[in-house]
Order: sequence, then structure tokens, then C-alpha cells
Amino acid sequence: MEELTYHNPVLLNECIEGLNIKPDGVYTDVTFGGGGHSAAMLNKIGELGKLYAFDQDEDALKNIPDDKRFRLLPFNFRFLKQSLRLERVKELDGVLADLGVSSHQFDTADRGFSFRFDADLDMRMNQSGDITAKDILNSYSAEKLQNVLGFYGEVRNAKTLANVIVQARQQKKIERISELLRIIEPCIIGKENRYLSQVFQALRMEVNDEIAALKDLLVQATDLLKPGGRLVVLTYHSLEDRLVKNWIKNGSFEDEPQKDEFGRFKCPLKAINKKPIQPSDAEINDNNRSRSAKLRIAEKV
Repeated sequence: MEELTYHNPVLLNECIEGLNIKPDGVYTDVTFGGGGHSAAMLNKIGELGKLYAFDQDEDALKNIPDDKRFRLLPFNFRFLKQSLRLERVKELDGVLADLGVSSHQFDTADRGFSFRFDADLDMRMNQSGDITAKDILNSYSAEKLQNVLGFYGEVRNAKTLANVIVQARQQKKIERISELLRIIEPCIIGKENRYLSQVFQALRMEVNDEIAALKDLLVQATDLLKPGGRLVVLTYHSLEDRLVKNWIKNGSFEDEPQKDEFGRFKCPLKAINKKPIQPSDAEINDNNRSRSAKLRIAEKV
């Protein structure tokens, strides 16, 4: 397994400690990728334990370990409960989710995730998915594009950029990263790389329906966890982190706790760390892509 070339796992020791792994427990790594986190989990799981991993990216299949305790399910993690039911798994001792895009995906030019390369505007994590970034750029209304850029990317001049994109595509369909970069250039505010990262993040999140999938995951993972089971989630931007924080604290995705029919607060999880764990300066120096990571750990009540 070449996890270090495929993807350098972020906050690896902190994630494994957070899971509080029991040797005979049943666990899931819902973002398998290069298999770095899974390999560390298998080192802690005993002969009677089991690890189910999820990854919808076909490129991840080459990283599957030869281990009878391990099974890869080639699906989006939003199908967690349904997929595990088919494996006759009804409850879990721990769930790990690393919500970052893998280094492999960023560094593979033809996947279209990075503005460092010229390629088709794809950005699908599931390469058989129906919608690409190209589809979004050429079919969404100016208003819908503005919402995507503003909400997912926090692009400050989202309305201006959306209108420029709509005007440009009337002359020629936008198909490649180089074409999009030429369109974006006059609209850039502040640092160029940061601005482009925000635009590409917004498109990627819309292509892969990432926020809705995260909400599905959090609900299903909480349902599946045994009392005392751990939920460990790594996020990389404020929108995801806010959702995870609210879910752990309030049992809902809003800023207020969810109440049951009798008006009682309903919080199925308790936070293990009150503040998110962040990478050390040494880890950031070693792996710059870890700089925005935040780790939250919760336990099923």
C-alpha cells in the first residue's frame, strides 16, 4: 500500500486515539482514499475485529490491503446505513471521516480538481457520477451560480463572477480549466491562489453534493454507533466544521439544540474535545494541505 504517495493522512495519531479502538470492535473508515487511516486502525483492531471502508473513487481500489478483517464498500458514505445493512452490520464501535480531497485527486491532472493543471472541468469524486463542473458552469442560471460560489466558496464578489461566467458561455461553452481561469482573471479579489481555491472548492462541493452527503453521514453514523462508540471527523473549511460542531453539540444542524415531543433537549452525542484539534506547526510544515484541518471527536451517549 502506498498511502504516503497517494495521500498523507492528517492528524493520524489524534484520529486513532480519538476512536478509542477496542480489539474486537467493528469500525468504519468512510473516506478510505490512500488507506493511511485504515492501516493505522487495522494495527489496533484484533483478530476478531472488523473494518469496513467506503470510497466511491475507483482509484482507491488499488490501495486495498490484503487483510481478512477489512472490506471496502465502493459507495458514497451517504449510503452508510444501507450498505452496512447488506453486510449484516447493525451497529458500530467507531466511525472515522476525513472530509478532505486526497492529494492523489488534487495531483491527478485529468480529474480537474486543481487549477494548477489544464484539463476538462470534471471534479467528480465518483467518476461515473452524472454531473461535472462543466455542466454546472454551462447550465446554471446566474442566480444559482452566485449561490454556489457564495455559499460553498465564500467568494466575496460571487454575483459579479456569476454574471461574467454566464456572459462568457454565451460566446463559447466553458470546457477546460484554462478557459475558466481566463474568465475568472478580471474578477480576482485579494490573493489569486486563495480566490481560485474558493471558486474551485465551491464547484467541487456542488458537483459532489458534499454538504447534503455530510448531513446524511452524521445522522446515520450516530444512529449506528453503540453507546460509548466514537465519531471522529476531520473537516477543512468552516461550513463543514460548523455542521459537525452543531450536530455534536445540539443534535441538529442548527445553532439551537433539537427538542423532542416533550420539549426535552435531544443530544445523542457528547463532545470529547470542546475545541477542535488542529495540526501542529511541525505537521503543517511537513504537509501544507493539513493547515486548515479541524478534528472533532464525539461519543454516543
